[in-house]
Amino acid sequence: MSKDGIYVLTPLLFILFMKRALTTLLIITLCSLAHATIPPLLPMPQKSAFTGKYVKADVPVNEKIVSHIDGAIFQDEAYHIHITSKGATIEATTQRGLYWARQTMAQLTTDKKGKQLLPLCEITDWPAFRIRGFMHDIGRSYIPVDELKAEIAMLSRFKINTFHWHLTENQAWRLESKKYPQLNAPANMERSKGKYYTLAEARDLVDFCRKHHVLLIPEIDMPGHSAAFERTFGFGMQTADGTRIMKDIIAEACDALDVPYLHIGTDEVQFTNPQFVPEMVAFVRSKGKKVISWNPGWNYKKGEIDMTQLWSYRGKAQPGIPAIDCRFHYANHFDNYADLVALFNSRIYNQPMGSDDLAGCIMAFWNDRYIDNTRQLLDENNFYPYMLTLAERAWRGGGRGYFDGKTTLLWDDEPEQKAEFAEFENRMLWHKQHTLKGQPFAYERQSDVEWRITDAFPNNGNLQMSFPPEEHLAAVGTPATDVKSYEYNGNTYNSRTITGNGIYLRHVWGTLVPEFYKDPKENSTAYATRWIYSKKACTAHLYLETYNYSRSESDLPPRAGTWDYKGSRAWINGNEIMPPVWTNTHTERTNELPLRNENCVSRPPVDIRLNKGWNKLVLKLPVGKFQAKETRLVKWMFSATVVMP
Repeated sequence: MSKDGIYVLTPLLFILFMKRALTTLLIITLCSLAHATIPPLLPMPQKSAFTGKYVKADVPVNEKIVSHIDGAIFQDEAYHIHITSKGATIEATTQRGLYWARQTMAQLTTDKKGKQLLPLCEITDWPAFRIRGFMHDIGRSYIPVDELKAEIAMLSRFKINTFHWHLTENQAWRLESKKYPQLNAPANMERSKGKYYTLAEARDLVDFCRKHHVLLIPEIDMPGHSAAFERTFGFGMQTADGTRIMKDIIAEACDALDVPYLHIGTDEVQFTNPQFVPEMVAFVRSKGKKVISWNPGWNYKKGEIDMTQLWSYRGKAQPGIPAIDCRFHYANHFDNYADLVALFNSRIYNQPMGSDDLAGCIMAFWNDRYIDNTRQLLDENNFYPYMLTLAERAWRGGGRGYFDGKTTLLWDDEPEQKAEFAEFENRMLWHKQHTLKGQPFAYERQSDVEWRITDAFPNNGNLQMSFPPEEHLAAVGTPATDVKSYEYNGNTYNSRTITGNGIYLRHVWGTLVPEFYKDPKENSTAYATRWIYSKKACTAHLYLETYNYSRSESDLPPRAGTWDYKGSRAWINGNEIMPPVWTNTHTERTNELPLRNENCVSRPPVDIRLNKGWNKLVLKLPVGKFQAKETRLVKWMFSATVVMP
């Protein structure tokens, strides 16, 4: 660690870390198998050893601050727990480390026959990255303070330590200004009119975060994303009057909020005043705050900014400037299942752990598309499943690759990857049923779900064309005896298996992110088959979508009687599964009509009748051109989750 408390990584430490990580994974896996009654820890500690024995949870606990935790690579948030039959000792180098140790102790506490017990164990733990957080875009979709507090408190139990508060947007200015109250007037807002956070509420939220050892980063975006400012004053921020007013607003916010950083945005804007950003940075610093800025955004040199937050694949970390990775850590365009796999597998900025120049990661929840219901918003954004996955990866470090690698799907030829994900999924689902019971958590197990997907048939732009798999829709035989290849027009079309509830045939971002088809072609039709075994005849629930409606797009809803604009269809045992009645029916693309039941997380499931024994679910998945007037991003994908009664 450097003098200023920033992590420093040497080649030797890297080698030691990777050896220790691999060994720890093996130990953890064996321990979880041998002592399944131990509550699943999330994130999993870096080093742990369990005896299989227990002691009553009311044993004396001795907490103390120490100067060093033996065996910890990074010391700032490190802790050590030792539980014996005589009591528990917790050591940490900081108060924050003690707080994380208490969260681990809470997860260790288990109920056995009505008795609260702790396992005899020894844990040495530390975070791989110093920034582990989430961002809410409340400029577009207002979220009540009580909900923010609930999320901060809950996520701190999983060692999430940063809340990025995106307070201003084109749609509304959500932070109170005493000097310019017109900024908060309903007339100058486009959404959730009249809803904003008072300075008193903001101060209270800062205090709440501090009690949970969470860093609050407020963001006042400038000079872009500022239509609300311009509606209020009639001129932009980069004018002389705009600059003067922004200094007043910054001073007001800095005086009110006892936080170390202010985020100033600077993204997605044309700079007309070359002095504006340097002047704002200097002014924020004069108020005693450090400054964070988006990248791409204003171009800084070392010393001209305190931290950057990388967005889009164009964002690049710069030597000497700590960076937060957000490049692929958006929850907006994506499938709730495939992208959770990608997040779990991801190495943050393709690095195994933090350093001087790599601070960590923030999961960003943007809401360009209006959603007027907070619980639906959290479900649509897959909030808690994503955040628990980020908590694991940002604390543990490591990972198998970056998002632009072969990491978004669970491949049959990578059994270690599948096993690692399944082990994590078990722990996450335990917390869904216990720690997060009652919270929005639209995620079901997918590590045991196998699909067989055909090579793509050429449809020549006719999305209604039928192909040989439609001659085999009924459940005949077993998965082992099912048809696996087809002859069509003198060519053989084979099939391959893949695991997961959500599958990209072609990624949202095209070939930038490798998916099921190595070289996907326009005007193609694929078929996906899943066999489902039922011990008896019953009605099961199917959550199905063939297109995920983005929180950042103005996509049109499907037409009545269709699953999507691509002509997708579905059958169970040869009986067609009809789509729901869509709530939205508009024909002009807009972000201002809220999503309703377009995505399967926001509507009741489809009931499907299962026979005793094997049942065959078949999806027809055509695609035309990779550009369409109904949607900006053509998504050749599906998400299908079967929940048994």
